[in-house]
Amino acid sequence: MKIKEVVAALEHFAPLPLQEDWDNAGLQVGLTETYVSGVLLCLDVTEEIVDEAIENACNLIVSHHPLIFRKLRNITGTNEVQRCIIKALKNDIAIVSMHTNIDNARDGVNYRIAEKMGMTDVRFFTTKQVGDIECGSGTIGTLPAPMAATDFIGMLKERFNVECVQTNSLISRQISRVAICGGAGSFLLEEAIAARADAFITGEMHYHDFFDHNDDIQICVIGHYQSEQYTPEIFKDILEKQCPQVRTYMTKINTNPIKYF
Repeated sequence: MKIKEVVAALEHFAPLPLQEDWDNAGLQVGLTETYVSGVLLCLDVTEEIVDEAIENACNLIVSHHPLIFRKLRNITGTNEVQRCIIKALKNDIAIVSMHTNIDNARDGVNYRIAEKMGMTDVRFFTTKQVGDIECGSGTIGTLPAPMAATDFIGMLKERFNVECVQTNSLISRQISRVAICGGAGSFLLEEAIAARADAFITGEMHYHDFFDHNDDIQICVIGHYQSEQYTPEIFKDILEKQCPQVRTYMTKINTNPIKYF
């Protein structure tokens, strides 16, 4: 199977037009006419990730975050992005990123977060049409059973292997209806409140967004990496279904650049 066929399977699930205007999802590095020797699935592309692909004889890396996001004026090996590009090209490795297109897709990143909590009746809580496809920036659904705020936060720490959760003051009512936006989701806080969510889970939130929401909604910021860590599972599910003959590997490397002490 050729790399372009694997890419087509991924983009059939989450077409590139679903990405935000500022994004750079899609093919990042390499040629797609080559036959696939193996696919490494990851959240971020680092030099260590490229080395892992080489070690596992993978000539395709599928990441969530784009390797090339900001404008490149040269490729001279002066930073990690440039070194990754050089190493990938030297080793005939293609790199493809599925970013906000898979964030916004049905059964994408936010649906997977909901699945990890056993939520039901999950749907988009902000929607838009891209051609004939309905997509959305966040999901909302119902927990299996209502939970006190302290129990809910404890559940998040356990399910997402989170060392700490940033929250506003604990709300007095039980939490049942939960809104989700993996990654940097502060822009959806007001929409989550308008959708009558009891809690809003995201990866990043601005300091001032925590003000003036006491008892409106339980804000739960679990970390950007932590909120999106299960995204490679989605890639694996797609490829096992659509390209069963292709070898896939889930990275064993934690690429989270943020450390907790």
